[in-house]
Amino acid sequence: MRIVVLEPYAVASHRAWAVGYQQHSRHDVRVFTMPGYFWKWRMHGGAVTLARQVDWSAERPDLVVATDMLDVTTWLALTRPHTSRVPVATYFHENQLTYPVPPGTKRDLHYGWINYASALASDAVLFNSAYHRDAFYDELPRLLKHFPDYNNLETVEELRRRSHVFYPGVALRDLLEGEEDAAGLPPRGSKPPLILWNQRWEYDKGPEAFFAVLERVAAAGAPFRLAIAGENYRVKPTEFLEARERFRDRIVHFGYAEPPRYRALLRRADIVVSTALHEFFGIAVVEAVAAGCFPLLPRQLVYPEYIPPAYHEVVLYDTLDELVEKLVAYLRHGLPADVGPLQEAMRRFDWNVQAPLYDAFFERLVEGQT
Repeated sequence: MRIVVLEPYAVASHRAWAVGYQQHSRHDVRVFTMPGYFWKWRMHGGAVTLARQVDWSAERPDLVVATDMLDVTTWLALTRPHTSRVPVATYFHENQLTYPVPPGTKRDLHYGWINYASALASDAVLFNSAYHRDAFYDELPRLLKHFPDYNNLETVEELRRRSHVFYPGVALRDLLEGEEDAAGLPPRGSKPPLILWNQRWEYDKGPEAFFAVLERVAAAGAPFRLAIAGENYRVKPTEFLEARERFRDRIVHFGYAEPPRYRALLRRADIVVSTALHEFFGIAVVEAVAAGCFPLLPRQLVYPEYIPPAYHEVVLYDTLDELVEKLVAYLRHGLPADVGPLQEAMRRFDWNVQAPLYDAFFERLVEGQT
């Protein structure tokens, strides 16, 4: 079976998803991408560019898989002679109805509308977690009620019925077995413990809250070292630069980590902390936990979906005060539970497990059995 994957906003995680599926699928998967910049323009113009990229004399797909950053309706209109009988699945990494907007800005509903129309035009709608799916369909009626008449509210349940959850595959084998650059990093379990930040340097990951928590932990006299990794797309990430000065005596790594260094950080850090404002899946957390980091995560996001219930009490927190309390206790007295079962629980996200699930579903979709 020949599958065309369309990703107009190929930032690191989106590109990794598309290429990861291509590499692990048993089907012939062709990936068409655009650079991960100017997200609003990608949602407007990406369909035009990607419609012109495909060589229809060679590609003639059995299935098209788009992502949420594509205006699927425009792409299908521009490729109608070639795709009128080709099923389409749209995969939602995020959505523009519930993704938090930057402080001081107002949500532009047009981009949520593009997501809605793209879903309507798709034969299947895929979400990267049940939490994400439920958040989308909770908010969608409120979007439609903004309009004066013909709200088409009945389409919400129609879309929900053709929605499915497919977790993003993660290249865990490479993380766990690949070469590493461990220069200056003591083994896991050394004193003081090493706390890891490995998420994007963006407002939605809550870095200000993270560093405020560390200030309180340091004031309580709890010992720790700090590794700050993750990707930065900002010219001047002020809160990170200020943290580099405040915690300079504790920092063992600061800045983007190339793969060998990143693997070493994952394998040597003791605790990974998330203070995210939103998270539809959380690949960085999955990577860290799979490598043996003990997580501390906000309960109100996606994490209860894939953290084993037996660990909820020690891993999840409801308030920043509770996070400080848990972090101080774990730094002073050691981790509250064996991380091994958590590592094992993350293995189901490896591409070797996920790709066959995608393949089987896509086969049924093409055969009209979904």
